[in-house]
Amino acid sequence: MKIAMIACVGKNLELGLNNNLIWHLPLDLKYFKEVTNNHVVLMGKNTFKSLPGVLKNRHNIVLTRSINRDDIPREVEVFHSIDEFLKKYQDYDDVIFIIGGESIYKQFIDLADTLYLTEVDAESLADTYFPKFKKEEFRREVLESHEDSGIKYQFVKYRRK
Repeated sequence: MKIAMIACVGKNLELGLNNNLIWHLPLDLKYFKEVTNNHVVLMGKNTFKSLPGVLKNRHNIVLTRSINRDDIPREVEVFHSIDEFLKKYQDYDDVIFIIGGESIYKQFIDLADTLYLTEVDAESLADTYFPKFKKEEFRREVLESHEDSGIKYQFVKYRRK
């Protein structure tokens, strides 16, 4: 199993505010869709609830401590612990993308082989953050640079050395 993470972060690793993305960058959303398409995506329940629905062309997994499935559709696989998930997917041959939120990123950061970060050259008020990681343990590659409504950002790929 290969673990990758994908997120859009600010200068201080800001992720979101009030269960919403901070920056609404159309190219970033397109990039997210392209990178994760036809892969497994794993997220927390709040991240799932922030989406407009099940992400198409991806196997959606929600990791939650809650026993109640609440409004999680049947086609979404649910796990109640990281150990339960890792046991089932230990022999999985493809990449699994961790897509949020903060606590899910924290649980998987040490297992991640690759980080796909959209690094926004700005700071913002936030209540959720991407975990700090040891950048020296990764090779950093800038894939693309963009600017949207005066906001500069880069698609950056970090590969564990």
